[in-house]
Amino acid sequence: MSGLPRTEDPNLMVGFDSSDDAAVYRVSADTALIQTVDFFPPVVDDPYDFGRIAASNALSDVYAMGGVPKLAMNLLAIPSCLGAEVAGAILAGGADKAVEAGAVIAGGHSIEDQEPKYGMCVTGFARPEDILTNSGARPGDLLVLTKALGTGILTTGAKAELLSEAEYRSMVELMASLNRPAQAAMMPARPNACTDVTGFGLMGHINELAQGSGVSVELWSQEIPVVPKALELAREGIIPGGAYRNRDFVGDSAEIGAGVSLALTDVLFDPQTAGGLLIAVPEERAAELLARLKDGGVSAAAIGRALETGGPLIRVK
Repeated sequence: MSGLPRTEDPNLMVGFDSSDDAAVYRVSADTALIQTVDFFPPVVDDPYDFGRIAASNALSDVYAMGGVPKLAMNLLAIPSCLGAEVAGAILAGGADKAVEAGAVIAGGHSIEDQEPKYGMCVTGFARPEDILTNSGARPGDLLVLTKALGTGILTTGAKAELLSEAEYRSMVELMASLNRPAQAAMMPARPNACTDVTGFGLMGHINELAQGSGVSVELWSQEIPVVPKALELAREGIIPGGAYRNRDFVGDSAEIGAGVSLALTDVLFDPQTAGGLLIAVPEERAAELLARLKDGGVSAAAIGRALETGGPLIRVK
């Protein structure tokens, strides 16, 4: 993207010079506007669930930047053969998630396409001093992850009908759940950095955080939350192609310890849909953050630490 023309504006706080989740523009001394857009093809068969998941994924970018979503516009591509009923169910799923987030859907755009796709352009707000990026981690910070990993592997397994009904519903609800309570819990703990874990997988997003922050990262593999069924499927070789692309993307930046199983390694590179937040917080405030997350009903774990640079960018122990 380096060849794209650049527009300079002193009020543009976050643009595409970094690998952040959204753009941020300072509207006034006490208000920053956060804007993001995301859409993708279905990851589940039910159109209503697809709408919920896609909306959760789009809204998450605003939460990751420390903001609160307020306005959304639908983006829908739909084949004519699917009809208005399917389109309506997708939009209804997105609308329900927007209501849950406290955001207003004010319109959107639709086109005819050979494959359905859905997502949102979302606008949120925060105080400028509260904006979080993925480049603010400092040596000594603990890394806290919300939401268990494995949704890419699980959706791959679902396509092969390898999930029970209960496992399938659990997967859907994991992806559809908003990061709203996680954002509300983390802000009082004053984290240094945040990103959400999505298509690049945990390792890809940690790679971006480490590069942007000028730190290296030590990950504690046994502390990383993983959906048990995803680990089971990984042992059987049910791995989406995106995991291998993520592994190539990270390349030699990561050193995987000899004691880390191949199945768990595959999960670490697994592309997530509507994944959790990865939060870098000073160690002295980590206990407060974890307590606030627990009180908010958010499952979370400290999974590693930011270190001074030296050696591999990411070391998994």
